[in-house]
Amino acid sequence: MNYIIFDLEWNQSDDEKNSVKALPFEIIEIGAVKYNERMEQTGEFHELIKPSVYHHLHHITGRLIHMRMKDLKAGGRFTEVMERFLTWCGEGERLFCTWGMMDLTELQRNMKYYDMPPLSQGPIPFLDVQKLYSIACQEGKVRRSLEYVIDALEIPKDIPFHRAFSDAYYTGKVLAKIGTPELMKNLSYDVFHPPLNREGELKLQFDNYAKYISRQFASKEEAFEDPEVVSCKCYLCRRNLKKTVKWFTSNGRQYYCVAYCEIHGYLKGKIRVRRTDDGMTYIVKTTKLISQEESEEIRQHELHSRELRRVHRTNREKKKRKQKEDCSGTMT
Repeated sequence: MNYIIFDLEWNQSDDEKNSVKALPFEIIEIGAVKYNERMEQTGEFHELIKPSVYHHLHHITGRLIHMRMKDLKAGGRFTEVMERFLTWCGEGERLFCTWGMMDLTELQRNMKYYDMPPLSQGPIPFLDVQKLYSIACQEGKVRRSLEYVIDALEIPKDIPFHRAFSDAYYTGKVLAKIGTPELMKNLSYDVFHPPLNREGELKLQFDNYAKYISRQFASKEEAFEDPEVVSCKCYLCRRNLKKTVKWFTSNGRQYYCVAYCEIHGYLKGKIRVRRTDDGMTYIVKTTKLISQEESEEIRQHELHSRELRRVHRTNREKKKRKQKEDCSGTMT
């Protein structure tokens, strides 16, 4: 197994009106280090990429990475650099590792923009080293910056931060220091390409929660007609549970429910509704054990949301009646 620890720098439009919807972030630099199973560094990769979409550096990007556009013009074309990067990664078993959740998604988005073959036809497992540090040292509750973690772990700062190679280099140092086999079971999944069919759906179990990633649906309404999407199962005993609080939402993007297992207690279900670049819908559902007090808080949240919907519906009906009355008065 090779661990491919990489970091990206990207550029974007200074003006949102001129942003290209299919490529909001154009990759301008790839940096990476390769580690073996013994957490020994065995290789390095670093290349600049010549921009072809955004020809002016965003003011924040330029200030952060201390680079000028003329420096980037000496870089290679994205497709050429990407091919060299994938060759460097090797054809054997590999696992991508990043600091945070965005890099693997934006890498695939850039590949799609340039009509390159996808890295995978479905979700890609990877290690989010920022999350691993949070689990190991922050009880999973706080996400820290890379420089904060380097200081906390007393790792020597021998190269500057905020360039693709240096951030990959330091991410590798963090992984080598905290990456126990038990901790590294906490895989993340990039879902730039969601499952295409039911057979490809993911049902994952971790120490204290379970995750389900659905196939693609034509709409949110179609997704919520699927029994697997709206079910709530105990991830410890695998039983289908009766909901004590049915699925509800306050914003149309995140849904919650509560179910009760006679053996293990209350479980909270959370559904995130996601959209693909092609306009399809998929579901990411998590379930975890909670206390009775937490279940009651969710129940109160549902009652509050229900009351808000009632008030909104009443106000909408009043507005419609007033419009009709105003229209009738004008005609008279």
